[in-house]
Order: sequence, then structure tokens, then C-alpha cells
Amino acid sequence: MTRKRKIALLLAAAAGTAWAGTKALSKPQSRPQKQVLDTASPIILAHRGGSLIGPESTLLAFEKAAELGVHGFEIDLRMTKDEQIIVFHDDTVDRTSASSGLVSDMTLAAIQAIDFSANFEGRDQFTDEELEKARILTLDELLERFPFMYINMDMKDAPSSYEGSLMPSKLWRILEEAGALDRVVVTSFYDEQIDRFNLYAQNRVALGAGEKEVRKAYTAYTSQFKHLYHPKADVFQLPVKHKSIRLDLKGFIEFLHSLNIKVHYWTIDEEEEMLRLVKQGADGIVTDRPDLAIETLENTTK
Repeated sequence: MTRKRKIALLLAAAAGTAWAGTKALSKPQSRPQKQVLDTASPIILAHRGGSLIGPESTLLAFEKAAELGVHGFEIDLRMTKDEQIIVFHDDTVDRTSASSGLVSDMTLAAIQAIDFSANFEGRDQFTDEELEKARILTLDELLERFPFMYINMDMKDAPSSYEGSLMPSKLWRILEEAGALDRVVVTSFYDEQIDRFNLYAQNRVALGAGEKEVRKAYTAYTSQFKHLYHPKADVFQLPVKHKSIRLDLKGFIEFLHSLNIKVHYWTIDEEEEMLRLVKQGADGIVTDRPDLAIETLENTTK
């Protein structure tokens, strides 16, 4: 036997011993069941209220989506100059203008005075009365107006910003006062923000996965050390693909399911893609076309 082969066999044996040792010492811990996630699958979440059926993140869009019968909403959260949490995605109030004002530099009153239907392609389909609802909501108002909706909320302000530093504690206070702990999922691209929020929530609220958490889970899935992954999230809300990495693999979904983690995909607006993901095992579809999603997924149950 050659020296190289002996070394290779020794390394393989060492790796096998390490794997067996970690397997014996580490047992995967499934996430405890959260009430908001105890739903029949697949569910439909209107992305920002359904931004292709109404001006995104406005009362008008949320009402239209609710009328269609969606299970809930996928929303983003930002903080205004006067420290109000609003349902809004961008850091500026007009993504089409380079000189547009920052949300963090504007008061709630100033933002709510803006007609957000101006750039909506289907504006003409709405009555003047409906267009009066093309305004941004505070989180408090959304929770009050739609008391039975599942709401997935994403904290957008960076943790290093002033707004981001205040967001977790203020968000916790709003959810607790509204009695909404059992019908929301709180997440952020920033894992640090999720951890900060959970200092207040203490796992009483369902948590989504940040970018680092998704990376840890996928790395574990593709390795021989799946048993070393201990999840910190109850829901993974994922794109189908990140760069060259496919996140819609049936095996990956099954791995997450084995840990009692739900898997939702965004932003899915094509009928064939919705059907394909549901067949793969997706628990939810986040879509700008809730009208199409409802029609498509209802047909799969007939």
C-alpha cells in the first residue's frame, strides 16, 4: 500500500470517527409548534398587499387582497422621523426619483399625505373613493383593520441605524399591546435584528430566518453534519434561487420540514411556478398576484 493511500485511509477514518462522535452527542431539535403556523398548506400571502392588484403597501391593496380571500400578508416595516412604524418597503418614498426623501427624514403625516396610486399602472380601474385609500398604513392600523390575518413582517431598517436600533423594542410593544403575538411572523434579512426582537419576545412569536440562518441551514443540508444544525427560525421565506444556488430543492424542503420549519417562496407570480413549488412541498406562496394564486391553488385541491 502506498504512503498516499495510507494517509487517505487514515483521514477517512478520522472523518468517520468525528462524524460518529458528533452524531452521538448532538441531536437535532425541532422547532416547537407556533399557533400561527398551524395551518393547512399551501397558504397564500399577498406580497405588500399584492402589488400587481393595487398600489403596494397601501390600504387599497390590502383590502383588495383580503376580499380575494388570501390567508395573509407579507409586509415590510420602516420607521419614520417621528418614530412611527409604517408598512413600507423602500428607504425612500419614491423609488423612481433619485432625489426622493428618506422615510426616516419624513413624519408619518407627511408620508400618509402622499397618493401612492400615482405610478400604479392599473390606476384607472379604481373609483375616486377607492383611490382615497391609496395611502400608507402604520403597523398598528394594519393589525386593527385585519384582525384575523396571518402577517409576515420584515424589519427593513439596518440594525446600525437609529431607526433600526429602536425597531425591535417598539415592534414588540405594538404586537403585545395589539394581542397579535399568535398571528404574526417576525423576520429580517439582518439576523441581528431577529435576535434583538427575540430578547423581548422570548420565543413567544414565530420567527423567520435571516440570511445567515438560511446559509447555516443550507450548508448543513449539503454536508454530512445535518445533525449539528439547530434552527433558530420557525419559517424560511426564500427566493427560488440565490445566485447559482437552488433553494427550492425537494430534499432541502424535506430537511427543513423534519425540524418543523415551514417553507415559503417569494415572489411567485406565474401559475406553473406556483404549482411546481407546491408539488415540491412548499408550505406557502408569497405573490404579487393573489388573484391568480387563489385560482391556481384552489384548482389543485379539487
